[in-house]
Amino acid sequence: MDRRPGLSVRLKLTLSYAGFLMLAGVLMVAAVWVFLLRDLPDVKAGIGGLQVRSELALNFASGAAVVMAFLLVFGLLGGWVLAGRVLAPLTRITDATRIATTGSLSHRIRLPGRGDEFRELADAFDTMLARLETHVAEQRRFAANASHELRTPLATSKALLDVARADPHHDTGELIDRLHAVNTRAIDLTEALLLLSRADQRSFTPEPVDLSLMAEEATETLLPLAEKRGITIETGGDIAPTTGSPALLLQLTTNLVHNAIVHNLPEPEQGTVWVDTSVRAKTVVLTVENTGEKLTPQLISTLTEPFRRGSERIHTDHAGVGLGLAIVKTITHAHDGTLTLTPRSTGGIRITVELPATDAAAVSQLPCRTAR
Repeated sequence: MDRRPGLSVRLKLTLSYAGFLMLAGVLMVAAVWVFLLRDLPDVKAGIGGLQVRSELALNFASGAAVVMAFLLVFGLLGGWVLAGRVLAPLTRITDATRIATTGSLSHRIRLPGRGDEFRELADAFDTMLARLETHVAEQRRFAANASHELRTPLATSKALLDVARADPHHDTGELIDRLHAVNTRAIDLTEALLLLSRADQRSFTPEPVDLSLMAEEATETLLPLAEKRGITIETGGDIAPTTGSPALLLQLTTNLVHNAIVHNLPEPEQGTVWVDTSVRAKTVVLTVENTGEKLTPQLISTLTEPFRRGSERIHTDHAGVGLGLAIVKTITHAHDGTLTLTPRSTGGIRITVELPATDAAAVSQLPCRTAR
């Protein structure tokens, strides 16, 4: 914003200090004059008495002028020094802000001293810089990974077409099938990226949602995949009323159940997925657990990063594009919830999504829950 030049805050504070000091000096001089006149012995009327009073007034006025001049100079100089000391932290904050506008987010103010308003502002600014630096780093890493992931199907398609061009007698049916699979993967990845962006921007109108209905619909949709892989799905729980985007919360639940099915025990072992909803004091909870290999807490902490597929332990046509849990994390945060990932001692993972609860009456008009 373009602004006309004005007085600096330091100069304004200096003038304020000096003005207040001058006002206090005037009041003090006035008070001294009043008390001096009251305590002055009576002087006989006449020329002598008037002369005494005149000389006293003149001497007092001269002394008062000297005092006021001293107060003015002292107020200006002292006010300038005090204002500089008071505003010194603000100068450091301003310098840090200017550095941040250039794109550098690694610096911190770290204002020393005991807590006050300036130090609270500096600490808040440092926290903001740390979060921005982390966010920018995540965005850059995400952009690099997304570019790599999108480049892979395009490069594969080009290679297949080059082979077909070099060998006109190559089996076109096989080529079409492979191109279809590669194109499908590229489309799935693009749709996942768009969903991730939409959830991150919170571009939705909150509506009453029963999280248990989302769990039912997700398990019913993915039941054929579970049966094909020999996975048993066990569901249960209570009505879990919350508010948010039904489409996004369904996507969240579907991703969790799909992830639990795909990253389970390898065939022919019989794996299990548990899906449960519950209600707490102020929140509703969706819990999805599965059997599988044992995971370390260090690995668990990275699973919500984009394009991370755990230990790459399973490679199938249902392995996804590596954005499943990243989308779950983004949707959870967009609904002011918390996402918790915990390794199970016997193998597999337990994922908990906790969202703000709402009045059960708000979801009473939703379709009835089917028996589970």
